[in-house]
Amino acid sequence: MTGLEQHDKKAFQEVLAMIKEAREKVAKVINNELIDLYWNIGHFISSKSVKDGWGSGTVRNLSDFLRETEPNSKGFSSQNLWRMKQFYETYHKNEKLSLLVREIGWTNNMLIISQTKSEEEKEFYIKLTAREKYSKEELSRQLESGLFERSMLSKENISPVAREIYPSINEHIRDYYSFEFLGLKDNYSEYSFKKAILTNLKEFILEFGKDFLFIEEEYRLQIGNKDYSIDLLFYHRELNCLVALELKVGEFKPEYMGKMDFYLGALDNNVKKPHENPSIGIIMCRTKDENIVEISLNRSTSPTIISQYETKLIDKQLLRNKLNELFTSNLEG
Repeated sequence: MTGLEQHDKKAFQEVLAMIKEAREKVAKVINNELIDLYWNIGHFISSKSVKDGWGSGTVRNLSDFLRETEPNSKGFSSQNLWRMKQFYETYHKNEKLSLLVREIGWTNNMLIISQTKSEEEKEFYIKLTAREKYSKEELSRQLESGLFERSMLSKENISPVAREIYPSINEHIRDYYSFEFLGLKDNYSEYSFKKAILTNLKEFILEFGKDFLFIEEEYRLQIGNKDYSIDLLFYHRELNCLVALELKVGEFKPEYMGKMDFYLGALDNNVKKPHENPSIGIIMCRTKDENIVEISLNRSTSPTIISQYETKLIDKQLLRNKLNELFTSNLEG
């Protein structure tokens, strides 16, 4: 750029932001109109099936009629018309969910209907998809990995300080992650763990959360005459803070907390900007003893989370069975 162009770059970026914002608004309006249309058609077919006995033959005739009389009606196959009916019948008795479904696209709505069971699970994925702006592929991966079950089974190992500073922290940082996409072999090291994350950073951010922005690996902290380094440093846009991630290939140990407290103190004193919130620490461990974790977190003076991860994709039915066992034991208790 020339000197004049460089000077105007900030103004140009503002115009670009206007364009992007307008496009997002238009896309949202179009999506709302489409979802409303499919909802209304589904309502109509559902009512006709009850009152006039409409079945698959009639709906097939309706599809043929639409294709013959309306050239731009490719999306109204008999199969899709039945899906609209299913869409309406799934949500029409739930006022809350019937409003939420307008926040995501039709394809993602169909994925959620076909791969979830309870209304609670549907609500979880609808809200997550809207917040993270998931594509079809991204949502499919989270459904396949049993994110809902993993979230429900998590112990929310979060320090009291973190909960006090960030009341909604469990919406952004989870207790249980699945990193099967890293392709880690048995007996992997912390170094290979970190390098696998950097190689698959896009997939890692999808699992970790789209509001995380990667800053640097082995982030250097100089305290006094000594140098220290954080495995991976991120920034979280929603929480407006730095996030230090320490990677462990084994079980959680209490001494990890002292090291993280030190790192977070150094970040807040020397790196954090005045407008940013206190830094958060995540200790990512392969396994953890809940009793040791609870004591360690309760004594911590920093906003820290201890998370567990899997290197293989856990069977979704197995996760559902575990969740059902937990639910049953809670009822009996």
